[in-house]
Amino acid sequence: MKIEFVAGVTPIVPDAQEGTAFYRDLLGLPLEGEGEYLSSDALAGVKHLGVWPLSMAAHTCFGTYDWPDAYPVPQATIEFEMANEAAVAEAAAELEAQGQRLIHGAKTETWGQTVARLSGPEGLLIGLAYTPWMH
Repeated sequence: MKIEFVAGVTPIVPDAQEGTAFYRDLLGLPLEGEGEYLSSDALAGVKHLGVWPLSMAAHTCFGTYDWPDAYPVPQATIEFEMANEAAVAEAAAELEAQGQRLIHGAKTETWGQTVARLSGPEGLLIGLAYTPWMH
C-alpha cells in the first residue's frame, strides 16, 4: 500500500447548523456548498476541508441516516489518497487480509471519489481514497 498524500480532514458534526456556525461563521473558514455539507479545496495546507453531518456520514457508510451502535461514533474523518481506483481496492483487500474490519470496501461515491472506509483504533473514520480532481 502506498499513500500519496492526505486528501482531506473533515470534522463530523452531530448537527449541521451548529457545525456551520462554528467552523464557517465563528472560525471564518472559507467553507461553501449547497445543503448541509460544506467544504473548501482552497485552504492552504490541506487538499480538502469539510464539515460533514453525522447523518450524511452514516448514510454514505451504511445506507441509513443513523450511525449504528456496532461502530464508535466518529468525530472526524481523515482520507489518505491513493494513486488510482485499483490501489484503493488493493489497499482495502490488504487491510482485510491483516484482520481489519472494513466499514465498506472500495466503492465509487456519487460525487466521483472511490473510497474504502474503516474505523481507526481511536474511532476516527479512516478513508483510503482516490479523488480524481486532486490528481
